[in-house]
Amino acid sequence: MTTTDPDTEVGRDLLRFPPDFLWGAATASFQIEGATGVDGRGPSIWDTFATRPGAVLGGDTGEPACDHYHRYASDVELMAELGLGAYRFSVAWPRIQPLGAGPVEPRGLAFYDRLVDEVLGRGIQPVATLYHWDLPQALEDRGGWRDRDTAHRFAEYAALVHERLGDRVTTWTTLNEPWCSAFLGYANGVHAPGVVDPKASLEAAHHLLLGHGLATRALRAQAPADHRFSIVLNFCAVVAEDDEASREAARKVDGLQNRLFLDPLAGRGYPADVVEDTAWLGDWTAVVRDGDLDAIATPIDWMGVNYYSPTRVAAAADPLVVTGGPFPGLRGVEFLPPRGEVTGMGWEVDATGLTGLLRRLQRDVGVPLVVTENGSAFPDVVEDGRVEDEARTRYLVDHLRAAHAAIAAGVDLRGYFAWSLLDNFEWAEGYSQRFGIVHVDYDTQVRTVKRSGRTLARVIGANAVPVDGYDLG
Repeated sequence: MTTTDPDTEVGRDLLRFPPDFLWGAATASFQIEGATGVDGRGPSIWDTFATRPGAVLGGDTGEPACDHYHRYASDVELMAELGLGAYRFSVAWPRIQPLGAGPVEPRGLAFYDRLVDEVLGRGIQPVATLYHWDLPQALEDRGGWRDRDTAHRFAEYAALVHERLGDRVTTWTTLNEPWCSAFLGYANGVHAPGVVDPKASLEAAHHLLLGHGLATRALRAQAPADHRFSIVLNFCAVVAEDDEASREAARKVDGLQNRLFLDPLAGRGYPADVVEDTAWLGDWTAVVRDGDLDAIATPIDWMGVNYYSPTRVAAAADPLVVTGGPFPGLRGVEFLPPRGEVTGMGWEVDATGLTGLLRRLQRDVGVPLVVTENGSAFPDVVEDGRVEDEARTRYLVDHLRAAHAAIAAGVDLRGYFAWSLLDNFEWAEGYSQRFGIVHVDYDTQVRTVKRSGRTLARVIGANAVPVDGYDLG
C-alpha cells in the first residue's frame, strides 16, 4: 500500500479523500465459494458445524453459497464495473492442505492462481487473507486452536500460499478477527467448532496470536521488501455512562474485546488487568512459553480495522455474577440494548464510533490503518431488477464521512473495504442476513448491484463523499 498524504480538502460540497486512498470490497472463502467437495478440498470446521442440528439457522450450509468457485470471473467483472481499486479475499486452508498439514493440493492453489490473475487483469489490487475461520477439520480433531501445534501448522501453510502467489500478491493479512475464532468458537460455541470452554478459548486466543506471529516471520523471511503484512481485528467502541461503576464495566469489556489482542501485537504483552479478571477460570497464561510474546509482536506494516457497531455496557448489581455470552471470565457486567436505528442483525448504527475508534488506534497501534470491513445487513427486495437499499446506503455514506473525519483529525487511514461485495453465507445466521452491496439470488445465482453498490462506485469515481445527503448526482 502506498503512503498517503493525511491532508484532505473540502470543496464543492464534497469531502475528498487523499489521492491514493485505497477503495475496495471484501469477502471470505467459506461464505462465497461453495464447491466444498470439489478438486480435493478437505472438510473445514464450518462444514462439520453446519451439519449439527440447530447450529446454523435454517440448516443452511456452505453449499452452494455464491458459487464463486465457478463464477469468479464474472464476479471480478462486477468488481471492475464498480471501480474497485482492491479486492480483499481469503484463501481456504482446506483447499490448499486438505488435512491442514502435509502435501499441497495443486488444484486448490490453481484456483487462487486463476482468481489473482483475473483480479490483476482488471487492474484491481489483490489483498489476501490467509485465515478467515475455515480451519481444516483434521486439525480441529487434534485440538484445533486449543493445540499449540496448530500455530506452527498455520505458519507452514502461510508460507506455502505466499510461495505460490507472492509473485503477484504483495499485500497480506494473516488472521481475520481472532476474537471470533477464539471466543465465538471455543467460549460459547455459537460458531464453529462449537466448543463451550471459556478457559480453553483464552488459550486458543494465544495460539491464534502465536500463529500470526510465526506466520509473519515466515512470510518476511521469503518475501521481497515491498510486501506488506498485517492482521485484522474486530474492534468495538465500548460505551458506558460516566460513573465509576460503568467505567469499570467498560474497562472489563474493552480488555477482552480490544486490548487482549491489541496489546501483545504492539509489544506490550497481555494486559495485567485482563489476566487478573480471568484468573478465576484457571491459569490460561500457562500456555505462554518463552519467546511467544516476541513472536506475536513481530512488526506489521498496517493494521486492519473491522467496525460495525458500538457495544453499550453497565455494571451489574452483583460484581461477581458471570456475564453470559462469548467473553470468557467476564463478571459484573450488563450488556445494554442498542439505541436508535439497528440493522437486521440487531446492531446499533453509530458511525461516530468509527471516528473515535480510529483516533484511539492512531494513538495505540503505531502503524497505518485500513478499514478492512464495514457494512450492514438489511432485508432487501428486488423490484424491476433493482435493489433500492436506502438504509444500507445511508449506513455506508455515514461511515465514510466518519472515516474522513478521522483522516482530517490526523489518522493515517490508508483505505476502506466495504463488507461485503456479495450477499453470502452469514455463518450461524445462514442465508438469512444480507450484507452485500451486490444482491445474490441464491436460487438462480443472478447478481444485482444494489443502490449501495452504485453509490460506492460513484464515491470511488469522485474519491469523495457528499458533505450531507447520500447521493453524488
